[in-house]
Amino acid sequence: MVIEQPAWVQEAVDWTRSYVTDEERIRLTIALARENVVREAAGPFGAAVFERGTGRLVAVGVNSVVRLRSSVLHGEMMAFILAQERTGSFSLAAPGLPAHELATSCEPCAMCLGATLWSGVKRLVFAAHREDAEDLGFDEGPVFAASYQYLRERGIEIVGGLLREEARAVFTLYRSRGGLIYNA
Repeated sequence: MVIEQPAWVQEAVDWTRSYVTDEERIRLTIALARENVVREAAGPFGAAVFERGTGRLVAVGVNSVVRLRSSVLHGEMMAFILAQERTGSFSLAAPGLPAHELATSCEPCAMCLGATLWSGVKRLVFAAHREDAEDLGFDEGPVFAASYQYLRERGIEIVGGLLREEARAVFTLYRSRGGLIYNA
């Protein structure tokens, strides 16, 4: 299997700038999610991995479940895979690497939340809440308050609900276009 982003991603992302604020980082993930819907590439989710201190963009991910016919290729998973490839490490917390963080257009599902721990990121920032994805019809799996406590106890900072309404607007667009709910 070849795991790659849709060709339009390279055109849609400014790789030369630093994304300094949480809002800038989340806006990028929402823009990726929106573009994924408009181009009918797959689900309404986008994610990105950044160097925490500098805001340097390391990798982005858009939901590729339908496009690449794999249930594990959520936006977060794509961002992790490509960030680890780019850094040359299976852990974004490897010695010699700067601290990394994940920004995502929606609160991670059970699979992506688990991968957040194992990826090595030290911070998670998300826009829409899991209930927003569930209202759309997606099954987000078993995520509990204890899941977040577990991450926090392992040093991962979590910030949620940032620009939530902007992210929810992408879900509304997806619904209006008859987007496939592939895991219901």
